[in-house]
Amino acid sequence: MIEIENVRKSFGALEVLKGIDLTVAKGEVLTVIGGSGSGKSTLLTCINGLEPIDSGRILVDGIEVHARSTNLNQLRRKIGIVFQQYNAFPHLTVLENVMLAQRKVLGRPKAEAEAEAVRQLNHVGLGDKLTVYPSRLSGGQQQRMAIARALAMSPDYMLFDEVTSALDPQLVGEVLDTLRLLASEGMTMICVTHEMKFAREVSDRVAFFHQGVMAEIAPPAQLFEAPESPDLRKFLAATH
Repeated sequence: MIEIENVRKSFGALEVLKGIDLTVAKGEVLTVIGGSGSGKSTLLTCINGLEPIDSGRILVDGIEVHARSTNLNQLRRKIGIVFQQYNAFPHLTVLENVMLAQRKVLGRPKAEAEAEAVRQLNHVGLGDKLTVYPSRLSGGQQQRMAIARALAMSPDYMLFDEVTSALDPQLVGEVLDTLRLLASEGMTMICVTHEMKFAREVSDRVAFFHQGVMAEIAPPAQLFEAPESPDLRKFLAATH
């Protein structure tokens, strides 16, 4: 599980996480909603060790992410992260993009890395795009390739940071369908999203962040139908 204990994080004078406490159980799908600048994306980069924290603790399967003794590269193998930007290598084919980190980071033999890449690309519906270069893919296909690349590392947890926000509306659905598939297969996921319908459908729990505080957390039916916090009510009214 992922355990977050009283985590604080500032950028200069701006405190973006103000004492976050949260536990995500194995197999749980947690979505995080809230306005821009509420600390949602920063939380993901802190969980993955990409950003240091100022105080508190984050534990992944009992390993303290920010402890000096922690091997972050090893820990990150457990935690896949997919950002808004696809970060593909333009000179490599789709298949080569999904093989690369397996070869470099996990040291998998070429045949094994290729088999896993093909498996995950089929998994996300890109089995017919193996020899294509990223520039020939739509935004939705590029994002699904990024998801396949993360899954090919065999992570225990997946973090998704607004993976649909850079996409044209007609491409959003295909990426959300991929996330729904992963959720149905029992992947532990934390998804920062603006897609309220997705949050409502797929989550075990939804967390609402407001100005660096987790203002409310509840199962989706409760959070959307009977929000307790005035800030959440205002936020939901604005998203309709």
